Amino acid sequence: MEGLKEAIEFITNLKEGSMEPKVLDINGNTYCNKNLTRYHYFPKADSLSVNTLTSIVDYIKGKPEELRETMILHVISPTEVRLYSGLVDERNREELMRADAIVNEFRFDRYYDQERFLIELQANFIESDDLTVLKQVAGNIESGTTANYDDDGVSQKTTIKSGIANKTDVIVPNPVKLRPYRTFAEIEQPQSSYVFRIQDSDRGPSFKLVEADGGLWKNATMKKIKEYLAYELAEELEKYNITIIA
Repeated sequence: MEGLKEAIEFITNLKEGSMEPKVLDINGNTYCNKNLTRYHYFPKADSLSVNTLTSIVDYIKGKPEELRETMILHVISPTEVRLYSGLVDERNREELMRADAIVNEFRFDRYYDQERFLIELQANFIESDDLTVLKQVAGNIESGTTANYDDDGVSQKTTIKSGIANKTDVIVPNPVKLRPYRTFAEIEQPQSSYVFRIQDSDRGPSFKLVEADGGLWKNATMKKIKEYLAYELAEELEKYNITIIA
């Protein structure tokens, strides 16, 4: 009997599935007994993926016929910009291009061993006076000499090699101002303050940098990206009804 009941339910469901949808009006709201998918949809282009702001500028200048009546350049973050159309018939937007900056992979607030830290500094930061000092301290530190200099969690002192046989006690520089690669190449890399920390371990000294500006650089950098696009597309913004938001 149980198998017969299941068979009857299956046949009933098949019958209901083949029937025309029922539309009901209840208290001024319209309901349907089926989930309907609109067959016709507004055709959209596949989004282009690039890594530079120059590519966006070149595309807008070189392919204006592919733009819609209104366009939006959305600066989403210091590493992400999207080119959207205005609202289309389906009340959504067409994404024509996405730009994602290639940035360094330095992991802040994480300790690196001495060799890896020095490599990361050279590969992921723009040369500056503070970076030079940082490399000198990290590259010449004596293992087992780092000590707390003050009880504020920031200042430290350590011993570095100052010659073949000479050693010098120095206060670890803090904070340090550095320019890591963290936005598009067309934009001046933002400078921020970092707390530099050293700790000793059985495997030798290790180092880390901790961001100390609360992420304020992000808003400033997004503003610079907007200014760059506005300058490079000064004529196109008005001609093709393009709005930049950041």
